[in-house]
Amino acid sequence: MKRISITTLGCKVNQFESASFSDNLSQTGYKIVGHNEEADYIIINTCTVTAAASAQSRHSIRHALRLSPTAKIIITGCYVEIGAEEIQAIEELRGREYHIIGNSCKDQVVDTIRSTGAEQLILGDIRKAKEICRLPVRHFGDRTRTYLRIQDGCQSFCTYCIVPFTRGPSRSLPLDEVIAQTRAFAEEGYQETVLTGIHIGEWGHDLKGGETFTDLLDRLSAEVPQMRFRISSLEPTEINARILELIKTRANIFPHLHIPLQSGSDQILARMNRHYDTARFAGIIEACHQAIPNLCIGIDVLAGFPGESEEHFASAYSFLQKLDFTYLHVFPYSIRPGTKAAEFTDQVASDIKAIRVKKLRALSDTKKSAFYQKQIGKTLPVQVEGKRAKDGLLRGYTDNYTLVHFAGADDLVRSSVDITLLENRDEYVYGKLV
Repeated sequence: MKRISITTLGCKVNQFESASFSDNLSQTGYKIVGHNEEADYIIINTCTVTAAASAQSRHSIRHALRLSPTAKIIITGCYVEIGAEEIQAIEELRGREYHIIGNSCKDQVVDTIRSTGAEQLILGDIRKAKEICRLPVRHFGDRTRTYLRIQDGCQSFCTYCIVPFTRGPSRSLPLDEVIAQTRAFAEEGYQETVLTGIHIGEWGHDLKGGETFTDLLDRLSAEVPQMRFRISSLEPTEINARILELIKTRANIFPHLHIPLQSGSDQILARMNRHYDTARFAGIIEACHQAIPNLCIGIDVLAGFPGESEEHFASAYSFLQKLDFTYLHVFPYSIRPGTKAAEFTDQVASDIKAIRVKKLRALSDTKKSAFYQKQIGKTLPVQVEGKRAKDGLLRGYTDNYTLVHFAGADDLVRSSVDITLLENRDEYVYGKLV
């Protein structure tokens, strides 16, 4: 049995795509092994969202080549789109059988593994991609929940982001195919699916039926009622009253939204090419809470964007202090060559960025602890994860993304159970099985 290792870097979309590679290959006689094991074939699904991610992609390629000196290697993912020449220059690739496959051609990865031949570059032109790659999958490894890529690509061109250049224009998976894929997951026993993509709020804009992401959410939750849905991320300007009503009234849509803000300063938002200001963002957050009690809201924030002065940061921090959210995903701004922001001359020093990141993460901890405290005394369903926590307890998340630890038997893993939340321990809530 031929052995295949798959290394996946970056986002949930890459993880979905790698799950498709793994599932299709394992169903046709290949053995999937860990990325630190010797293999006959290697797939590296790369990332390039930051310069550090590109470096990690190169490191992963070299590591795999050294570990498996005779393996055939397939290199795909976002780094391929802008770094194919850099990849070809990797010394360890000389004399090796390898293929470099672009994002618009990922549906050829499995067939390329099975083929023999000297074809080395299958890139396509991501800028002209018109259809999403079909990558069906039924088994999502040992994960508790599945990811479902409903959309690919982005046309927003935020000044800090390379993704429009590596993922191309927005392309949608037709609704009937989304429903069929979800039903396949349900047939395999999965109970939770995360709807993901590069810019999922753009779903449907390239299709002929005129349907929107809201229409998808409506039909999907109604036609596959046994599956529970979590929305990965929505731009603030794409959250509307109908989406909020669906989340409120459909028991299988989780009361959890992740909404990228990126900066709490209007001047910095304008430099980022974000299409809203803080007043509009605050109004959207307020509308969300008015529509859905006990809603969990996560927010993305970049610290130290070029030109972010102490005054800008103080204003942004004050804005976030007053905002009603659950947690932050905080990232230090990283120069990404090829983006407009990389050309800005007023870059912020690394030590200043580190201070700001630390302060924002402390604010996030405070907000999350306050949200957890509000959950004490409630009995909520918890989806139990596949691995126990370090304290030996079972762990899992409520529908509104509260992390819970509780005592229980192993046969509860990957099931949904009702837990009474008893004690806020900041990093998680301790509960008791009902």
